[in-house]
Amino acid sequence: MSKIEFSKDEINILTKKIQHYFSEELEKNIEQFDAQFLLDFISEEIGPYYYNRGLYDAQTVLESKMENISEAIYEIEKVTEFRK
Repeated sequence: MSKIEFSKDEINILTKKIQHYFSEELEKNIEQFDAQFLLDFISEEIGPYYYNRGLYDAQTVLESKMENISEAIYEIEKVTEFRK
């Protein structure tokens, strides 16, 4: 699996969200460096679990759509001696 990387703008947004969470929910102020350090930890250690869940969910959706396509093709199939 290739490493998931965020743009600088995305990192800034995520870092600010972490700082906001700490401030509002935990009543603690953390500096941008500490928030980015925590973001790196979450990305490397916890992120793959979310990433894999997203893949599993996408696979489920795709399988459902493929089943619908198969059913739709079957519905428009013409009756012949070869139809099983």
